[in-house]
Amino acid sequence: MSNIREEMPVLARHEGDWVGTYTLVDTEGKILDKHESHLSCQFPDDSPYSYYQINRYKWADGKQEEHKFPGTYRDKVLYFDTERIEGKSWEIDDSTVILWFSYKTVPVAYLYEMIQISPDNNHRARTWHWFKNHQIYQRTLIQEQRIR
Repeated sequence: MSNIREEMPVLARHEGDWVGTYTLVDTEGKILDKHESHLSCQFPDDSPYSYYQINRYKWADGKQEEHKFPGTYRDKVLYFDTERIEGKSWEIDDSTVILWFSYKTVPVAYLYEMIQISPDNNHRARTWHWFKNHQIYQRTLIQEQRIR
């Protein structure tokens, strides 16, 4: 049995469903993309995975995507290794989770994400910093609220 809820209490506060907006900007702040999101963060009891996240995205032109991210847990770190990404996540204080990940199709790029949850556990602010060849080239700004 995983101790993820006890050993990563900030991450455990993210359990539930979140809706929001992703805004992708270049280093000058120009908007490159914007879309709606609905994320489900789960800690399944009857699964080989300690954590399971489903990301659903919808664009104004009707385009939609859904991605699933099962995570394994050990030593206060959550690991992801899917067909799409590999990465790891850890807590740094009582309201912040850091996620490092890379897309397997882009070996020279990686992202750092900072995830801040509000004290009432109903709002999140997330920022992705995109690096290619160790140089930042864009950012994703995410604002979300819990719907359940």
